[in-house]
Formats: sequence, structure tokens, C-alpha cells
Amino acid sequence: MSLRLERIVYESAATGTTESVLNLAVILAESQRNNDRDGLTGALVAHRERYIQVLEGPGQALDSLLRRLAKDPRHRDIVILDRAPVSSRLFGQWSMASARIAPTHAKALDVLMDRDGLTGDDVIRIMLDSVDSADRH
Repeated sequence: MSLRLERIVYESAATGTTESVLNLAVILAESQRNNDRDGLTGALVAHRERYIQVLEGPGQALDSLLRRLAKDPRHRDIVILDRAPVSSRLFGQWSMASARIAPTHAKALDVLMDRDGLTGDDVIRIMLDSVDSADRH
């Protein structure tokens, strides 16, 4: 079993509304439980009827997660924005953080999504800033 640390960034279309606090709470709770079990860490944001997620952990655990997501009726049209080996975790404190998108972050995500220019690096930067901002308040 490969324990090489990798980071993956993906987006998917939500089949239900991303405005529902209940939907997001269920996904976060399931993600936290599964990620604790599988040695994964990361952050999730729901924005404009899309889920955007950064995940870190062993490559095999990420592969298993992607197979589960492909079967999950809450997601469709999964697009991998980036996947690469990494030497350390950026989201190591969180089995699954909920990145709260402030208005400035929302505007940045909107611009990137509207021009089909959403990259893994963009997502990571915005999510780290969002999670750090939430921790400071």
C-alpha cells in the first residue's frame, strides 16, 4: 500500500442545493468520519451549486474516495483540477474543514469559475485564506 502523500483538488456539480445548511452539514459529517478513518485531511466549499474540495492523504485513499464520489448521488460531473504528490499537508488540522466563503472570496471564485479558469492553486489559496479567517474569528 502506497503511503505517498498527495493532494487533489476537484469540483463537482451539486445535485441538490448548496444553499441548504442541512445538506452541507450531512456531507461534512460524513466526510469527517470517512476522512478520519482513511487518513485524509482537507476542506470543502459549496458555491454556486458546485462543491469544491481540497483533499490530502495517501494516494490509495484518494483513489478510493474518488470511486465513492463517482457513485455518490449528491455529485455529478466531477472535474479534477489538480493532483500532485506533496511533501506536507496544508490542511492537516482538519479531517474536513468547511471553508466559509467571504464576499471577497466569493467574487474571486465567481471570476475564476466564469472564465473557466479555476485552478488547483487558486482553490487552495482561497480555501486556506477562508479557513484561516474563520479560525481567527
